[in-house]
Amino acid sequence: MNNFDINKRVPPLPETDSEKEKYFITGRGIISDYYSIRNLEERLGKYTIVAPFDGILTEALVTRGTLIRQGQKLGEFIDPSVYELEVSVAKKFSDLLKVGEKVALANLDETENYTGVISRINARVDQETQTIEVFIKVQGEDIREGMFLQAMIDARDEENAIEIPRELLVDRSKVYVVRDSVLDLVTVKPVYFGKNTVVIKGLENGEQMLSSNVPGAYSGMLVTIQKENGSTKSDMP
Repeated sequence: MNNFDINKRVPPLPETDSEKEKYFITGRGIISDYYSIRNLEERLGKYTIVAPFDGILTEALVTRGTLIRQGQKLGEFIDPSVYELEVSVAKKFSDLLKVGEKVALANLDETENYTGVISRINARVDQETQTIEVFIKVQGEDIREGMFLQAMIDARDEENAIEIPRELLVDRSKVYVVRDSVLDLVTVKPVYFGKNTVVIKGLENGEQMLSSNVPGAYSGMLVTIQKENGSTKSDMP
């Protein structure tokens, strides 16, 4: 009793020296009260949440005295010194990405550039989009929670390929080229689809193709080639 401190956890019960002493303590309800207090201490310990890192509270959804339900979100706590960018990468490039690989990042206005590192790669493939989530760790003084960043990941080198506007691609696998002043629709192999461009293979070196989409174009249409500012442009006669 002299060693009992109400501000600390209840210490272990002393060992009994005899059966008579054990029955006496049990009959007084001391053992049952002891384990009831220990159970309350364990429950109280679960109400104390310790973050695994130093940071700041960005969102608080409850206040002191609020009744908390199981699974309820309490708020959001972040580490402002390091952030993670989540991007979706096509499944066919998944075997080319590695944890620890550096990634070039930029804001949407492309006025600020950053360098990130791939920290995690999700092993699950999204069934709807057939993409894999890749998490990139990035640091920067002017980076804020919720910012949009674009990532340039070096996935694979493609030889004998060319990047063209997506509007020039017909039926997702064909493009118009000019042969002897006549349009010809040839089949190509798209290897990467970007936001506004597509990388294709299958064209011969030196072949001339349309620089812009021609309304009503068809295979066999006669065209004339004009040069503007060093570029080649195909127009209808």
